[in-house]
Amino acid sequence: MFWPGQGGYNALEPTLPFLIVSIYLQMQGILANTQKDIDSHLEMGKKFLAAGQLADALSHYHAAVDLDPDNYLTYFKRATVFLAIGKSKSALPDLERVLEIKPDFSAARLQKANILLKQGHIDRAEHEYKTVLAKDSENAEASRHIAEIPILNSLLESAKLFMERRDFAAAEQELSKLIESCPWDANLRESRADCYIELHEYFKAINDIKSTTKLVGDNTGAFYRISDLHYQLGEAEDSLREIRECLKLDPDHKMCFPFYKKVKKLVKQMEQARQMRNEGEWDDCVTKAKSMLKTESHVHSYVHTAKSHICHCQAQAGYKAEAVKSCNEVLTLDSHSVDALCDLADLYILDQDYETAIEYFQKALGISEGHHRAKEGMEKAQKLLKQSKKRDYYKILGVPRNAPKKDILKAYRKLAMVWHPDKFELEEEKKEAEKKFMDIAAAKEVLTDPEARQKFDNGEDPLDPEQQQGQGGHGHPFFHGFNPFGSGGSFKFHFN
Repeated sequence: MFWPGQGGYNALEPTLPFLIVSIYLQMQGILANTQKDIDSHLEMGKKFLAAGQLADALSHYHAAVDLDPDNYLTYFKRATVFLAIGKSKSALPDLERVLEIKPDFSAARLQKANILLKQGHIDRAEHEYKTVLAKDSENAEASRHIAEIPILNSLLESAKLFMERRDFAAAEQELSKLIESCPWDANLRESRADCYIELHEYFKAINDIKSTTKLVGDNTGAFYRISDLHYQLGEAEDSLREIRECLKLDPDHKMCFPFYKKVKKLVKQMEQARQMRNEGEWDDCVTKAKSMLKTESHVHSYVHTAKSHICHCQAQAGYKAEAVKSCNEVLTLDSHSVDALCDLADLYILDQDYETAIEYFQKALGISEGHHRAKEGMEKAQKLLKQSKKRDYYKILGVPRNAPKKDILKAYRKLAMVWHPDKFELEEEKKEAEKKFMDIAAAKEVLTDPEARQKFDNGEDPLDPEQQQGQGGHGHPFFHGFNPFGSGGSFKFHFN
């Protein structure tokens, strides 16, 4: 047996030229088809680019680069699309590849220099601009940026010096000028955010740090910092949203994960306390607000919110001493807390100290002139003060304003037995007893009727014919046939 390359006759020798020609023709066909595909992708990319369909244009340029990795124009076109969609980091390698293939391509070098400058790589950008000018000394764009470089370096040095001196207002001004020329420099934005924080311009700081999450990949530190700033501002829900972004990048992040647990817990407690307050579950509201203080006892906003809930819910529950203490704690944190002032005023109304209630409502209106609750409260307190100088049904029965119906009936029965007219023999005493007994009966009539009691609590006497005139009221029941003594001035008293 004989093998190719060994001595003897080789049966393949006569056909070898034909095989070579065949392979050559096939390769030519493949190359022709490949070039056809490249041209097609480039043409489609051009059309999509002109139509503003950048994602579609990019996919075609990707395909063209894969088929022809040595065509500098294809890389340049793809870099242009990357820049158009804001992906300068992806554009830079393409431009560098262009310059590897064709070092004298000034348009690509100028684009590269512009990217480097915007990223804050001032020295590298300067080198590229000088290379452009070495080939084209009349290039206006390169000349303009070369003239700008010394100014930028001076601003950078000034900003560093001002920050060292803790002159953050001056440093912020210098950094802002730098960022106009270097908007993609994350370090500059972080430095300016530091200045904004020192100047208490927290929302501007958040915006700058937010920008760095797009400029630096997997920037967990930035998300943590944004979350913490929102938290310190009392924006717990925004804080929770941002800390979740950190955990998407690193679920076990040593700072983000424990902070996430704390913020999530506080947000839940805040929502529950708010819901309990809205639904009138006063004791549960107080308990939940106190649990908020255990979770966060230092950040002013959350402490203020928790103590405001405690103040309001204790006041509504009728815990006067505790509520007064809690509401004054709120006013210590914020002397302009209109809600706390109104809660205190309501407590004094409950204690029938209308003049003090009016003082607190006046303070509230002095802070917020159009505050609805304060305006209504003021009107109510003024009516009650006027009413108290006439006849106060709560004082007649000796019960507090928040007394339940059973306590009102109990007080009524006790006083009715004391002042029953039949228990008095002398005419003068009997007349006085009849008057007191009628007041006691009137008080019971009003305070055991929910609608009448509500009117009285709002400063309107439902048994005063003058006040009821023109309002569709029924006036005093004694003027409409109700008389505990009947027609003869004496009657047998029965308990309900």
